Amino acid sequence: MRLTEFWTRMDSHLGPAYSRTWAETQALSELGGRTVDEALGDGESAKEVWRAVWAHLQLPPSER
Repeated sequence: MRLTEFWTRMDSHLGPAYSRTWAETQALSELGGRTVDEALGDGESAKEVWRAVWAHLQLPPSER
């Protein structure tokens, strides 16, 4: 998954303005207590970070 697709999905589910704030501030246990921005900055793949977001937000299987 490319970062552009990742952010398109984030924007779709959280809204374009809120998705960036959420990514900066929401620590996810699925990411070891890191935020989305921290995980991506640490080199985690967009696909793995999306899976963590998907699980945290309890999105439907079709969105995985």
